[in-house]
Parts: sequence; structure tokens; C-alpha cells
Amino acid sequence: MNLLSLSLSYLRKRKLTTFLNVLLLAIGIATIVVLLLFSTQAEESLTKNGDGIDLVVGAKGSPLQLVLSSIYHLDVAPGNIPVDEAEALLRNPQIKSAIPLALGDNYRGYRIVGTTPAYVDHYGATLAEGDLWDRTLDAVIGHWVATEQGLTLGDELVTNHGFSMDGEAHSETPLRVVGILEPSGTVLDRLVLTAVESMWALHGSHPTGDGHDHDEDHAHHEDDDHAHDDEAVAEAPPASSGPGFPGMGAPQQSQRDYTSMLIQYNSPIAAAMFPRFVNSQTNLQAASPALETARLLTLLGVGLDAIRNFAYLLILASALGVFIALWNALQDRKYDLAVMRSLGASRMKLVAHVLLESLIMVSLGLILGLFLGHLATELLGQSLEQARQMSLTGWTWTPEEGQLVLLALGVGLVAAIIPAILAYRTDLARTLAVG
Repeated sequence: MNLLSLSLSYLRKRKLTTFLNVLLLAIGIATIVVLLLFSTQAEESLTKNGDGIDLVVGAKGSPLQLVLSSIYHLDVAPGNIPVDEAEALLRNPQIKSAIPLALGDNYRGYRIVGTTPAYVDHYGATLAEGDLWDRTLDAVIGHWVATEQGLTLGDELVTNHGFSMDGEAHSETPLRVVGILEPSGTVLDRLVLTAVESMWALHGSHPTGDGHDHDEDHAHHEDDDHAHDDEAVAEAPPASSGPGFPGMGAPQQSQRDYTSMLIQYNSPIAAAMFPRFVNSQTNLQAASPALETARLLTLLGVGLDAIRNFAYLLILASALGVFIALWNALQDRKYDLAVMRSLGASRMKLVAHVLLESLIMVSLGLILGLFLGHLATELLGQSLEQARQMSLTGWTWTPEEGQLVLLALGVGLVAAIIPAILAYRTDLARTLAVG
């Protein structure tokens, strides 16, 4: 019988002890794996979605809330800002570009964002089908929205006020799908995009200051042939495009607000001057995505560190369990080891036998822990996707998991050192004499 078969035989003999030690180690490993996958992907998502946005300008309130609502679409915005104040701010030479956002509605839990085509360009997204919006109540939907809701070009979306599906339905002003985006791995995947004017129209305001009747525009959508006669073209308001904001210079009504603006600086020095100017000289608020994201990760990291430390305690407890199991097994098998020595087994072979038994238990716990950790992360990711919060998958690998494997194997070897030394020092004559 070789050492592997012999070690497996002894482990099967102590099924309950072996199972409990393997399970305890697996739980600790799985917990750390979930934390590693979640923290890594969350940080990547925050970085990717916030990349290229130097500042978010919105209503006074919590800067973190403003960033979460405007960039990551995970919170409710502090409020809205008047269009005229936004336009005045745009004249500042420190601004290179600005993308307006108008929020406040949803389609079956997916947030609707009134913006300009520059928002799509910012994330480098491309169309899988159709075109970008070019008139009021046109909508472009993200990959998740299209896939999960089974939407195609030409479908109409009856939206709800607020971010809950229980909100008041805008049944008289449905959005019409004119484009579907390719998956981009950004927030665009779970958004419904439309023109800012569309958001104004949903809430009873004319899209522009030209007195255009919204009902006429909706009827224009219902024309299957999309006839573009001279009169319709003259009346249909263009959707916002380019760096300028929609409706600039036109008379404003109370419903015509922006929720926020995504700003890119014209020069590095603006980072020191422009936020201070906005916060002190205007009625608006400036929030830095880099600073607020770092603060969020710090707050998140405190909780993750506490859970991670608990997981490490589980691994140490598992190592102690392995040590106790090997120690007790060694006391019960002294005679067996002595017989092996008498049959020609070397002292190092006895040491290898004990170490192998420990590594088998640790390896089983490691494999089970990795599997459970990735499975739990995938299930968590599916629940987050259903909540329209973030993309998280368990079917990926992080470099830190390789370090975790080495840690677990090292713990198994350390736990077996003392039992292995005792096996090495087995007194052949005395043990056989005692029986």
C-alpha cells in the first residue's frame, strides 16, 4: 500500500473529524474568496464608470450622494438645478466639456437618463442595433435592459415616475426604442437613455421654448413609415447633441431642470480652483468623483476588513483542528507506525505520511472553499443584477486567490509539523513492546 492510499484510508476511518475540519477551512476560504472577488470587481467598476469625469455639479447636499446618483446611478440625487444656472456655469473657461443629466424616472426598475449623445461617446459604447435618439421620446436602451426585458427596436416603454415601479405611470408619453447598445461593462448596460427634452416632456414641460406640442411629437412616433414631411420636421424638436446643452437661450419653465452635469476640466489647475468657485460662489455643489470614490472604498474597506479578519480566524481555527486531529490520530496509530518501521519504512516516510494526510485535508477544504466562494459570488452577482445595482460575476479569478492557495497549504504544513516530528521520533522497540 502506498502512502496516498494509506493516508486516505486513515482519513476515511475518521469521517466526521475529517469532514468538520474540511468544512471549517472551506468556510474560511469561501468567505475570503467572496470578499476578494467583490472588492476587486467593485473597485474596477467604480474606476471604469468614473474614468474621465473630473467633477459632478448638482444641487447642494451630500457630495457622495451626488456622485453615486449621477455616475453610478445607485442613489437618489440631492435635487435638481435650474437650466439658467447651469448655462451660466458653462461659460467658465476652465470647463472643457459638460454632459447634462436629467434623472427621476424608471422603466421596470431601470433608470432613465436624459442626456446628450456625448454621454454614450464618453463610455465608448457602440450600437448593436438602430441609431441614437434624434427626436423627443426616442430612447436607446442598454444591453441588460434589452436582454432581460426582451425589447427590440420599435417597442414602446411606459415609464414610471421616480425610481420605483410603483410610481405614477407616464402612459400618455411612452418612450420608443430606436437603438440598442452593445454590452460595454459600464453603467450604460442597465440604463435607458433619451434626450433631456424627453425627460421634460414626461413631466409636462414642452421640450423646447418653441411651443411645440408634445402630442404631435408622440403621434409622429406612431407613424410606422416615419414620414418626414416638411411640416413635421419643422415642428419636431431636435434631441440634444454636441457639447452645448439643449434649450440654451430659450425661455425656461419650472420643469426644465437638470439633475447634474458631468464636467471635464480644461487644464489641471482647474482641479484646485473650479470646485471651490462652484461651492462658494454659486448655489450649486461640486463633487469630485475621485475623492468621493476613494472615501466610499475606505468606508467599504472597513467592513470588508472586519469580515476578512473573521475569515482568517476561521482558517486558523481550521489549522488548529487539523493539528488536533493529526495529534490524536498519531496517539492512536503509534503501534501502526512502529510496525511500518519494522517492515522497512524509513523515518522520513513516516513524516511524509503525516504531512500528506494534513495536505489532503487542507486540499479538500481549499477546493471546496474556492468552489463555494465563486458560486456564492455568482449568486450574489445575480441578485445585484436583479436589483439593477452592479455587475458581479463569480466566474473569474484574481491573483490574490493564488496567494490564498499558498496560505492554506502553508497552514496545513505548519499544523502537521509537530505530529510529523513525533512520528519521526517514534521509538520502535518501546512501542512494539507496549503493544
